[in-house]
Amino acid sequence: MGRWSRQLAPLLISFAGVTAAGRVLDVGCGTGSLAFALAQNPGIGSVHGIDFSPVYIEHARQQARDSRLVFQVGDACALSFEDASFDHSLASLVLPFIPDVDRAVREMRRVTRSGGTIAATAWDTRGGLVIYRMFFDTAAVLDGNANERRAKACTRPATLRGGMAKAWRDAGLLDVEQDSLMIRMEFSSFADFWTSLDGKDGPYAEYLVTLSAKKKSKLRDAVEAAYLDGDPDGPRSYAATAWAVKGKVP
Repeated sequence: MGRWSRQLAPLLISFAGVTAAGRVLDVGCGTGSLAFALAQNPGIGSVHGIDFSPVYIEHARQQARDSRLVFQVGDACALSFEDASFDHSLASLVLPFIPDVDRAVREMRRVTRSGGTIAATAWDTRGGLVIYRMFFDTAAVLDGNANERRAKACTRPATLRGGMAKAWRDAGLLDVEQDSLMIRMEFSSFADFWTSLDGKDGPYAEYLVTLSAKKKSKLRDAVEAAYLDGDPDGPRSYAATAWAVKGKVP
């Protein structure tokens, strides 16, 4: 998902209205896509990225070339920062994977100063992420376990219209707004498409490792047929839409 989060990051920053700021927090920073995009703005004093995964944090640190970037292992539901430590707090594509979204949002509010913005994105897995439906709709026909995984992912509140906005309002944030942000996922070939799914992390890879070699090969062939869609192998471009929400700290 790294290449897609890099595309989405500038759209989230623009939607949040983050221009000049002293300190900005990136919650669930992963390998640093959003933090790096924030640091491109010389009007931002520092960007602090936290993630639960030490591996992601180490990768982000190795890529960081700007002294304003600080990465550390942390828990979104128990942030290790004092109250009102940041001007703004952002989270990109992470909330659906946090067990207690409401607690994470309250923590973001706690560490953000009065008047600061809290904003986030989450993929619209039900109706706005074409590759997700291509993969799991195909897999669900072949395997009941895939159907269960699809149902779980498509019903997470943060991925549904109004889900994050409700969490924002429940946390007492003001002027809550929700919108959708879209990028295009570009692939040079089916091999490129499949490689992006068959990795080590994420919902696709987590499902694929549960399959035998025979079942995985059968699924790959079926997904390839969906990718080719009657044309020769080659480039494809798919829409990917994320819900976005923002609100102000009282």
